[in-house]
Amino acid sequence: MKLAYTMAPGRGDTDLVLERLATDLAARGLRCCGTVQINSERCDAGPCDMDVRVLPDGAVLRISQDLGPQARGCRLDPATLETAVAMVETTLSSGADILIVNKFGKHEAEGRGFRNVIAEAIAMDIPVLVGLNELNRPAFETFSEGLAVQLPSDPEALMAWVDEVTVAADELV
Repeated sequence: MKLAYTMAPGRGDTDLVLERLATDLAARGLRCCGTVQINSERCDAGPCDMDVRVLPDGAVLRISQDLGPQARGCRLDPATLETAVAMVETTLSSGADILIVNKFGKHEAEGRGFRNVIAEAIAMDIPVLVGLNELNRPAFETFSEGLAVQLPSDPEALMAWVDEVTVAADELV
């Protein structure tokens, strides 16, 4: 199984690392599938807006909801997330060299979101790299049955893993 995850220490750092990696992989000619997250600061000093870019060059979808200044809790727009999931499923079925999922989050931990797409890619022997936070780590470890590899959030380490798993796939052809 070619499943790995990465966790960066700062808020939004994993998003930046995965977005850069996807850009670098595309420049090398790899067919990337999945999503990367783009956070945009707001002028009203509220929480950032969260968008995902569907890879390789698809739509940018706003996955956060503006719930007002006094709102607490999850701001994720589940309907838009599921739209992104459907778009990625379509791209994955057309073939990909790697699946990148910006986050194994609460929805995935509960059995929704990108969970089935990740499983489908693994079944197709497509390498999968996901962003993860400590809160959802136990659910991810259960989902991956402890077989996922943790990678440092260092771009060179991530690229080395991609090189390793994609070269192994090329040798099988």
